[in-house]
Amino acid sequence: MLVRTARLLLSLHLHPSCSPGSAAAAASRGLTSMEPLNATPEVPATEPPAEDVSLAPAGLLPGETLVKEGKAAILFPSANEVFYNPVQEFNRDLTCAVITEFARELLAQRGVKLAVPGENEKVEVSVSEEADVPTEENGAESPTETASVGEKCERGLRVLEGLSASGLRSVRFALEVPGLQSVTANDFSTKAAALIARNVEYNGVGHLVSASCRDASMLMYEMRGKKERYDVIDLDPYGSPASFLDAAVQAVGEGGLLCITCTDMAVMAGNSGETCYSKYGSVSIKAKYCHEMALRIILHGLDQRAGVYQRYIQPLLSVSVDFYIRVFVRVFTGQATVKNSASKQALVYNCVGCGSFQLQRMGRRMSNGKHVKYSPASGPPVGPECEHCGQRHQLGGPIWAEPIHDVPFVQKVLSAVSGNPSRFGTSKRIEGVLSVVTEELEDVPLYYTVDSLSSTIHTNTPPLLQFRSALLHAGHRVSLSHACKNAIKTNAPPGVIWDIMRCWEKANPVKREKLSETSPAFKILSNEPGSEACFTVREDANPQSRKLHLTRFQENPQAFWGPKARARSGGGIVTDLQDKSKKFQNKRKNLDLKNIHCKRFKQGTCTHGDDCCYSHDPEPTEDKPL
Repeated sequence: MLVRTARLLLSLHLHPSCSPGSAAAAASRGLTSMEPLNATPEVPATEPPAEDVSLAPAGLLPGETLVKEGKAAILFPSANEVFYNPVQEFNRDLTCAVITEFARELLAQRGVKLAVPGENEKVEVSVSEEADVPTEENGAESPTETASVGEKCERGLRVLEGLSASGLRSVRFALEVPGLQSVTANDFSTKAAALIARNVEYNGVGHLVSASCRDASMLMYEMRGKKERYDVIDLDPYGSPASFLDAAVQAVGEGGLLCITCTDMAVMAGNSGETCYSKYGSVSIKAKYCHEMALRIILHGLDQRAGVYQRYIQPLLSVSVDFYIRVFVRVFTGQATVKNSASKQALVYNCVGCGSFQLQRMGRRMSNGKHVKYSPASGPPVGPECEHCGQRHQLGGPIWAEPIHDVPFVQKVLSAVSGNPSRFGTSKRIEGVLSVVTEELEDVPLYYTVDSLSSTIHTNTPPLLQFRSALLHAGHRVSLSHACKNAIKTNAPPGVIWDIMRCWEKANPVKREKLSETSPAFKILSNEPGSEACFTVREDANPQSRKLHLTRFQENPQAFWGPKARARSGGGIVTDLQDKSKKFQNKRKNLDLKNIHCKRFKQGTCTHGDDCCYSHDPEPTEDKPL
């Protein structure tokens, strides 16, 4: 019956009237066309019949396009409908790297050792005199089996890609990640399921990957039993993953790995706080730290949903790159630990004038030996008005206020990638991003940006090294953030930060007479700095990733480097988004800005002088009739 179903799906894919453009359109985003269909059972990728030479792996069908990424070669039905977004190659490479290190840790406890192509064999010297006696460390068995790439491991990981589209990600798992027992490539569209089966056959991974045509949530709900749960669940939808999170936190095994992508950044970055609350239970704020806040919002949403089932999360890696965010978390069960959830969440008070912010924890946890007491937190941490500029506060959150990375785990991934750079096409970028991640302050949520601080008081921007050095001279810790190029993460309170900016303004004065008495700049500069800042550059102010010139913040290598359009339910690609991007791409590039008069110069606040891109010439006066 299963073989017959697979052949039916393949014949549907090959029928001229069926266009799987919708599946192709979601190849790099994880979303398929929402085409209605009756749920069908999981479809294993079977061997094609001997008489069907058209499905021979060596040949392409007329009109098909071959796209290669990593070790995978993916077929798309039409050259005119190829939806392959190279932006997401970094996402898929990073996912393969993370799952490999997760498998290395988890399978070591099952007595399985991984053999990763390109890795140098690590020689371990045993100090035990009895070499024949197996040793156990942290519950791990001595390796009795070696798992290689492309081979089925009976004690390996069971992986689900809930929104598979073309099957690219699942095929790459099978070809690049060792220690897998099975990979289920699921999609709601029959056309996508047929395309997955075709690509599985073409890449020769039918023994590992099976195509499934199911509603992703229903599939995960049916696998909630402890014996049926998946070790790894990957969700990469077009837009928000909110509708899948409840099922995902139940269907992942004990200590299993959830890999979640969010591309609805407009919602999570503060453009629609009420929509963000309806999806993730948190109000987003339009602030400079919005990209890190988006990471903490999705972690809050995951922890909140897991807590309903007496489960909790442990973030391994959380990154904000390009136009999306990606989180990797482990899920555990423990009623006692779930009680700590309230103390891990925090509200954010953000000043609308100067951008200062304060966090307010939702709960308190007090330990006295073995006795633990929980109580509501006391607050608020701010007054009715900002103490620095006198403006009002916005209230955002709750957000995850604990560390968003497991630094020892990130260092393992970084070491594996840097030691085997030929494994991934984006190895240099992975190395750069993870290097910054390991340098971030773990216990400091959110960040400031140097340009926004200087813009608030209308002065020129201090060099990043000098500003970081001033914080270090003042006795505070400071780091960069992978989420923003000019970010400053520090444990210094806002008062210290504004004292440093006041000292900088004294050396780079602004025209005080031009400032409005109600402006944040006037209020901040009206007070004298509480301490003198030292801007002498320190050696430790420049992090190692910056010294080595690692690829931390990638420049867009080509036009329209970003999200693609959503797939049509009937096949094909919606071109409205790309047409709009073409219309407004570089719309001011060919515009002569010197013909436009500078508004700040007219107001007397422009600090760029002759370097200003706008005109500082006096505007011509028109003779008015008497």
